[in-house]
Order: sequence, then structure tokens, then C-alpha cells
Amino acid sequence: MEEIMQEKISADHLLYVSLKYTKTCDVIVNLLLRWKEMIDVSVNAILRHAKNKKKIPSIPLNPVGRMESIKKLMKKDKNFLETLELYEMFKRIRELRVERIGEFRKNVTLKVYYAGREISINLDKLKEYSDKIDNFVKSTKQFLYS
Repeated sequence: MEEIMQEKISADHLLYVSLKYTKTCDVIVNLLLRWKEMIDVSVNAILRHAKNKKKIPSIPLNPVGRMESIKKLMKKDKNFLETLELYEMFKRIRELRVERIGEFRKNVTLKVYYAGREISINLDKLKEYSDKIDNFVKSTKQFLYS
């Protein structure tokens, strides 16, 4: 849990400090990658805990198996599942087609083309993602200490 909180603190710093002063799409991409790392650590911790509690027989080695296992474990938590969908986009952010709009200005936006949709990631969208991530961390903490 400590490692998850360290990742969250780093991500919050990127969101509330670095992005405030630099207003570049690189900071947005780094923030999304930081959230990806935090979710990775959380998923691994949940799977280890579930195996120790004998809720799953073994931890799958491949990423698809891990996602299926975690979705089965957390199927009742809607926000958790929504965050995992975001995680899929975060994992591929470096290879997706993006457009940088309004860099170094108040309305800096990173347009991402993902799954046949155009997603505009601006400060409001990042705050929405941040709320989901906060709820995700709460769910993870609840699961790990249950």
C-alpha cells in the first residue's frame, strides 16, 4: 500500500504543480503514465492478496489473464472497472495518435484517438480521472485490508 501511495503522491504533484506551471502535453502524458504505474502496482497487490486469501488459485502470468482475474474479483465495484478501462488507454498512450492543442496556455489539451473515438484530455478531464483514481485507491485499500 505504501508503494501505491508514493505513486499517487507523484501523480498528484504532476497534476497540481507541474501541469499548473508548465501547461504542456508532455506533462499530461507523464501523468497518465504515472497513473498507469500506480494501477499496475495496485493490481499486482490485489492479486497477491487474493491468492494468499485463497480467492484465486494462482496469479496469471499473462496481462490478459491478470485483467480477467481482477475483473472477476472486483466485479461489484463499478468505479474500479471504469478505472481499469482507463488503464487500458493509459497503457497504450505512447503508441496512440495524439494532437497537442494550446500548449503553454490555460486550455492545454491532448487529443487522443483511442478505440475509434476522439478523447480530449484537458484539465477538467484530468480532474475527472483523478477522482476516479482516488476512488480506485480507496477500493484497493479496502480490499487489501479486508
